[in-house]
Amino acid sequence: MEEAQVQVWEGYVDWRNKPAIKGHHGGMLAASFVLAVEVLENLAYIANASNLVLYLSKFMHFSPSNSANIVTNFMGTAFLLAILGGFLADAFFTTFSIYLISAAIEFMGLLMLTIQAHIPPLKPPKCVMGSTNSLCQTIQGGKEAMLFAGLYMVALGVGGIKGSLPPHGAEQFDETTTEGRKKRSEFFNYFVFSLSCGALFAVTFVVWIEDNKGWQWGLGVSTASILLSIPVFLLGSHKYRTKVPAGSPITPMFKVLVAAICNNYKSKNSPTNAITSMPITPSYTAEIGDGEHTNTRKEIMIDQTPISQSLKCLNKSVIEPVHSKLKCTVKEVEDVKIVLKILPIFMSTIMLNCCLAQLSTFSVQQSSTMNTMLGSFKVPPASLPVFPVLFIMILAPLYNHVIVPFARKITKTEMGITHLQRIGIGLFLSIVAMAVAALVETKRKKTASKFGLLDSTKPLPITFLWVALQYMFLGSADLFTLAGMMEFFFTEAPWSMRSLATALSWTSLAMGYFLSTVLVSVINKVTGAFGQTPWLLGENLNHYHLERFYWLMCVLSGLNFAHYIFWANSYKYKSSPNHGY
Repeated sequence: MEEAQVQVWEGYVDWRNKPAIKGHHGGMLAASFVLAVEVLENLAYIANASNLVLYLSKFMHFSPSNSANIVTNFMGTAFLLAILGGFLADAFFTTFSIYLISAAIEFMGLLMLTIQAHIPPLKPPKCVMGSTNSLCQTIQGGKEAMLFAGLYMVALGVGGIKGSLPPHGAEQFDETTTEGRKKRSEFFNYFVFSLSCGALFAVTFVVWIEDNKGWQWGLGVSTASILLSIPVFLLGSHKYRTKVPAGSPITPMFKVLVAAICNNYKSKNSPTNAITSMPITPSYTAEIGDGEHTNTRKEIMIDQTPISQSLKCLNKSVIEPVHSKLKCTVKEVEDVKIVLKILPIFMSTIMLNCCLAQLSTFSVQQSSTMNTMLGSFKVPPASLPVFPVLFIMILAPLYNHVIVPFARKITKTEMGITHLQRIGIGLFLSIVAMAVAALVETKRKKTASKFGLLDSTKPLPITFLWVALQYMFLGSADLFTLAGMMEFFFTEAPWSMRSLATALSWTSLAMGYFLSTVLVSVINKVTGAFGQTPWLLGENLNHYHLERFYWLMCVLSGLNFAHYIFWANSYKYKSSPNHGY
């Protein structure tokens, strides 16, 4: 009798691949292990990413612009590979398995970098001091191959983790209840909070170790951190529920698109065919008219999902296809429509992440030219992210327990503040951040000129806390946008591709970093083509026109915000058809 009363979560299994049981698997306790793991994982990643630009320039002897591009390419690749992690979790493996595999790969990459940093023959020779400047040999050959092999193994591991860990945590909540949906929303906020906890330790303690004790010790801490995350993750095994892989979510999408193209072409060339008069209404359930296609009517009518009025060009995918393998259900068509509708939102977030890329590159280099003393303590430039990190750690709980409950009372809605509104706030803050960054850089260069230090490597008599202002605004933008994106993509995406859709949040970061690399290269080529010194080229940051670059980013962010408002206002939530931006 007791066995008959056991209720299982349909579509979910435990770590042993047995049906997950209601009341035993899932819930906030299971999600808590995910949050703890994210602290350790992000510590390992951020400790290197935040300081990597200085490691490449000072120890591997790359130029400032080359170092910045290497960092943005590395971080961009890591986040882009989240798509691969999400795809594999949806299609073939579980999020549980993908995390363990990815953590092992990241551990091996960090171990390789640690060994290289520890053994002098694996690094380039030290710079030779000349009469006017130092002569440095950039890392080459097998040493360079080892550096990039380690970096991109880390990137592969980070991508798999970012693509599997957030959806794994979000899957622990029962979305059929209001309480479950609220808890899931809180999870995404606390996921960003956990990111910040790991980042706080990384940009303070680990960065200090890297700058004062050596990079081999800092990398060693990161290596130990990712290794420790594996047993912590496994401790929650008995509580996890994991979505059963449903096969490739990409194949049905291509099938719908190809079927729509073929059937639309067929209808244009066969005006008397029954498919041209097929009625498309909200209540239509893929009926096919009388005649030669009647035999397929019952099979297609099994799917009772209504066809929506939007993107009507896809609706003809459900009629009899030119080939049996292109036969589509109404649900498959509606799933494709959902994906196509969220893509403009995804595209609108890329510019914000292009702005965020500056925090790991030029902003660090700016602060390294300034006075980084706080009293008698010298602050490592790579520790500047501590300001947005602390702000996020304060704002995330405040948002969960004060702002959202207040917004729910005002709006009388379950969400209080919609996902798209959160993303919009973040995009607006990025505009402000770039304007502030441009003004601060102007002030920094005026100080260098005033004291005759434009050609000097001595610290400028201006505190690095000025640069902290742009960190504050971009950190706030990141909290609003990243948590909003992850929850938006997870809740709006079709069930069969939630991990893949959630990975779009990280893919946006990747494309932002790649866009930053492209912008730097294009700006240098365009400005150099007119006989001027390229804005962002050379060994001395004081000779850069970084303030012009920041103003350009501000303008582009403003145009992007207008583009986002257009799409957000027209978007209709899947769960609430009449509720938009």
